[in-house]
Amino acid sequence: MAENKQEPGKPLQLEVQMDEPTAQGVYANLAGVTHSETEFIFDFLFLQPNQPKAKLRARVISSPVHTKRFLAALLENIKRYEERFGAVPERAVNVTHGHS
Repeated sequence: MAENKQEPGKPLQLEVQMDEPTAQGVYANLAGVTHSETEFIFDFLFLQPNQPKAKLRARVISSPVHTKRFLAALLENIKRYEERFGAVPERAVNVTHGHS
């Protein structure tokens, strides 16, 4: 069995592979989050102006540990963004989260 030994203190170099459609990404202007004891579910949606329905564009299912690391990464990146470009305004939107 081969072992991958990582030098202490040296960050892991990760090569990310993706196909062209995935690299293009999808646009979402709304997100919903639900969870169970073992996982978090992130639904990324597109809501067209003046329309009562949102279209699910992507769903990501993640472990609680990874979700907490994701939150930390989001907070750090928002902090950096706001230091460079100014505060991001907060706006509440009432949305019911239903699936069809």
